[in-house]
Amino acid sequence: MAFIVKKNIHDKEYYYLNENKRVDGKVRTKTLAYLGKTKKGAEKKAKEIKSGKKDNKMKSEAKAKEKKEEKAIKVGSKIDEITSISSKRGFFFQTANIYGGKAGFFTYGHLGKTLKSNWEELWRKNIVGLDENFYEIQSNSILPEAVFKASGHIENFNDPMTECKKCHFRFRADQFLEDNKIENAESLSIEQMTAVIKEKNLKCPKCKGELSEVRQFNMMFPIHVGFNEEKAYLSPETAQAAYLAFKEEFSATRGKLPLGLAIIDKAYRNEISPRQMFFRLREFSQAELQIFFDKDKINEHPKWNQVQKNKLRIKFSTSKEIQEISCSELNTQHKIPKFYLYYASKVQDFYLKILNVPKDKFRFRELNEIERAFYNKIHFDVEIMLDTLGGFKEVAGVHYRTDHDLSGHSKVSGKNLEVFYDGKKILPHVLELSFGVDRNIWTLLDIFYSVGKEGSMFLFPPALSPITAAVFPIIKGRKFEKISEKVANDLKKEHCILYDKTGSIGRRYARNDEIGTPFCITIDEDSVKKKDVTIRERNTGKQIRVKIEDLEIIMKKLINSEIKFGKAGKPFNF
Repeated sequence: MAFIVKKNIHDKEYYYLNENKRVDGKVRTKTLAYLGKTKKGAEKKAKEIKSGKKDNKMKSEAKAKEKKEEKAIKVGSKIDEITSISSKRGFFFQTANIYGGKAGFFTYGHLGKTLKSNWEELWRKNIVGLDENFYEIQSNSILPEAVFKASGHIENFNDPMTECKKCHFRFRADQFLEDNKIENAESLSIEQMTAVIKEKNLKCPKCKGELSEVRQFNMMFPIHVGFNEEKAYLSPETAQAAYLAFKEEFSATRGKLPLGLAIIDKAYRNEISPRQMFFRLREFSQAELQIFFDKDKINEHPKWNQVQKNKLRIKFSTSKEIQEISCSELNTQHKIPKFYLYYASKVQDFYLKILNVPKDKFRFRELNEIERAFYNKIHFDVEIMLDTLGGFKEVAGVHYRTDHDLSGHSKVSGKNLEVFYDGKKILPHVLELSFGVDRNIWTLLDIFYSVGKEGSMFLFPPALSPITAAVFPIIKGRKFEKISEKVANDLKKEHCILYDKTGSIGRRYARNDEIGTPFCITIDEDSVKKKDVTIRERNTGKQIRVKIEDLEIIMKKLINSEIKFGKAGKPFNF
């Protein structure tokens, strides 16, 4: 139904003819015509329009407006669209923007921080929660130089760098070669990289100058501690803290293996040329689980029967194709131990079943002996296909590190890190489940970004969404607002709730779709009379009616995917 609306613009009155229409389950307000500056004239013109006396000019204006609206929601570059929404709505920003920012540093805004926290909680529940003898600990980002001598970082933690002899611009040689269509550049030695650059006559991408020979660049940030300026480093990975604390934690947890020590913390790498958004940062977050175990039991796991039939999506280093192979076959034919496969299967479940990553976008990729760290006996990276970065990108890894770390720390520190377990003294081996938190957040933004007829939106799973639900009074008015405020406050006890009473219902829906809010709860006239509310589902636009007294329980089930939306209440249509 069309209705007249008065707007005050710069202290002058203007009248418009508006209409509310439901499109794909969403209420949209559309301006049909400008009616003039007087109420009497507006009423007369509105009557003419309603009786069908629209002139050709009005029709052409309406079509032009629709065309403009359609153009506005078309996707350009996906990475630009995501970055624009993220900055506008508060997912992330370049750090210190007022000073021009610095490559490799990002600040999470209020929505981004909540999204990150939600991911971390799911990781704790589904990865750290795999065994009752797995615990989360907290250490320090600044560690003594001796730690990194023992770990091998001072000697081996390098990236290949080349420099323009003319403008002195420096960048990673392997990335530069990949940008110039050289495959598997990471597997080349620095001598081979130099040879390829000369053979292909590759020049500086900035000034076309000649490039220097490739050399190693250590990526750690050195610092000095105390009055005597003792040399230390910002930790380039969180894993070392677990190895340093192992023996004390083994004793504190009553001497049982496997023992898992989990850490979510910051790490620091002096990247030569940060790029690819959250994939090459100088300060970033890692979530790691170091599992200490008896190497003699590597081909067993008490819950092996749960996973032996599960098929893993694997790309071996010797193959170009992804294969789906059961854990049982991987164990018997490919000689990958059961202990490793159990946790690899659980990592795959985390991505496919918990984070809802599409199956065809997921794979394990085996790193060959040249690519992987020398101490990793088995190394598969978790890679996700990302449109924004043009292919499969590493977001996590499952690494069998043997006893490299404990052995190194034992030698440098002079402390015996062996433990007595199962009637013998052993130096445990380590299976590492390592996740780049920021890379996973970018993955969520990439995979769940969508554009439909109504505009841009993030289709996050409910358990990940920064805002669990938005609560609206259908129009301003104390009787609606009072109920809305109570509903919002009750739900805030367990969920992140947005209360919004500004703008049309259609615009409020659109704002929340854009930031990924899975459910919108509307309080209307029936809510006052019947004590129920409308819940709208973001992905489908469908709506149901639910009693206010049942709302908290139903919302909890919807967020945890314990009930399908259509079964949660009575279908509702205008």
